[in-house]
Amino acid sequence: MSRVTEAHIIEALSSVQEPDLKKDLITLAMVEDICIDGDNNVSFTVVLTTPACPLKEQIKQSCIDAVRAHSADAANVTVTMSSKVTSSCGHHHCSHERPLKEVKNIIAVASGKGGVGKSTFAVNLAVSLAKTGAKVGLVDADLYGPSIPTMFGMQHEKPEMSGKNIVPLEKYGVKLMSIGFLVEPDTALIWRGPMASSAIKQFISEVEWKDLDYLIFDLPPGTGDIQITIAQSVGLSGAVIVTTPQDVALADVSKAVSMFRKVNVPVLGLVENMSYYELPDGTKDYIFGHHGGEIFAKTHGMHFLGAIPIDRAVREGGDHGTPYVLDHPDSASSIAIDRASKEIARRVSVTNAAEEELSSL
Repeated sequence: MSRVTEAHIIEALSSVQEPDLKKDLITLAMVEDICIDGDNNVSFTVVLTTPACPLKEQIKQSCIDAVRAHSADAANVTVTMSSKVTSSCGHHHCSHERPLKEVKNIIAVASGKGGVGKSTFAVNLAVSLAKTGAKVGLVDADLYGPSIPTMFGMQHEKPEMSGKNIVPLEKYGVKLMSIGFLVEPDTALIWRGPMASSAIKQFISEVEWKDLDYLIFDLPPGTGDIQITIAQSVGLSGAVIVTTPQDVALADVSKAVSMFRKVNVPVLGLVENMSYYELPDGTKDYIFGHHGGEIFAKTHGMHFLGAIPIDRAVREGGDHGTPYVLDHPDSASSIAIDRASKEIARRVSVTNAAEEELSSL
């Protein structure tokens, strides 16, 4: 039996390509802690660009197959999958000037119109990413209709202060900030655009977010002052658009997509919410239309992030303060949300890699 060396393992893993970044794992410096014991048992760690990587098992198996093909004398091959989330410097700011320097990626969840389940998706996206081990924050940027306190069952919670800064509340592994934590539930905010924009800027500069992998902004519907303030202030990693399949919703989606593209924010993809209702006999009732979101995404050159069915328990979870992906992890809706969250994390990593490569030219 020949001795397996570290050089053999490096050569083997040089043939394993990261499917999205289109380079091998060694070139990308994604392999660490290579160890070969006296019995030729091989172990090493692969450091992915996000803990939510949807291709994790595929990459792991490719590594095992490559080592065995290259070194027939290798005994056991143990691959530990780890992660280090890559960072976007933002598309309007260099790293030395953008706010939220400790936040690696900032994602906007937007919609062209209200009533499409955007906040429900944003909440479950944040919790889904947190379940993978990512450090996640969520900002309720809908100042006139904040829903995050209710959806997390925290209507009567108040954040503490640390000096002049607000300490975000935390639940289910997600750091939270909402105007709903700062005013009484029945208080109406009668603010013009400049006041709303000022409040959003305070959520950016006067909240102790600290080290986060992803900070998600749940935007109000439309393309008004708040959306533009966020797009121009924080250097978004990208935007996710939520719609229903019906034509009236898709007509407004075009406006949201156009806004982000005009301010040079990458559109990570589109989610079709309330896609269908599954009847007791297993058939699907497409209440709001059939595949409208998917067709729209393909027509406009966007990534389709998935179709999420209607489920009564999704609404109940929002009303009762327990995100759906925690209470019903094996349901069709939760599986679709988890799949979409992993695809969003994947798209962020790909966008960051392209940005880094462009800046190095």
